[in-house]
Amino acid sequence: MTANVNKFVAEFVGTFALIFIGAGAIITDHVTGGQIGIVGIALAHGLTVATMVSAIGYISGGHINPAVTIAFLATRRIPPLTGALYIVAQIIGASLAALFLATIFSQEQWQAVNLGTPGVANINVGTAIAVEAVLTFFLVFVIFGTAVDPMGPKGIAGFGIGCVVMLDIFMGGPLTGAAMNPARAFGPALISGSWQDHILLYWLGPITGALAAGSLYHFVLRSHSDE
Repeated sequence: MTANVNKFVAEFVGTFALIFIGAGAIITDHVTGGQIGIVGIALAHGLTVATMVSAIGYISGGHINPAVTIAFLATRRIPPLTGALYIVAQIIGASLAALFLATIFSQEQWQAVNLGTPGVANINVGTAIAVEAVLTFFLVFVIFGTAVDPMGPKGIAGFGIGCVVMLDIFMGGPLTGAAMNPARAFGPALISGSWQDHILLYWLGPITGALAAGSLYHFVLRSHSDE
């Protein structure tokens, strides 16, 4: 019971940090007239993920993402109850972080960017779903290769995972916001009321990509020493 509480708290804190820093960077970019830019926004997300995975990985695995947790559930790496607790913690953490951002910035400031809620630009919804799926595939593939496989380079897991988040945002940020994470989209959407294409795009896309990557690595590429 205590172990589950610790994991719940770790996933809550990690996801809170991701939304607070990541979505906060998007709002700050608007407030400062674009001084942060796509590079700064990518760094804000990637470095937060790298830091949090390094800090809480030994407690909960550092998922901070329902799509990652679902990939772990599908490959039977965590029990169903633990997975459910992770997702609840992630959603609550994301929502409270977004609420906190809404109290820090004025309504005019955060409304201009929908509180950092990811959005689609220059492509249709079907293409956007595919983009989110591919970006999340890369993320989960790196997670399984560095943090899960016992033959993987554990010492650089946080670094590698943070790097793929940054790379994904460089490519997909201008197209879909490169959420790669249902909680990353859900928290700001809940507080700002920006729900356009939310469930179809920011749940279906990342979960599809995560399941594809997790299944490929687990059933085809993994080291058999973890069996």
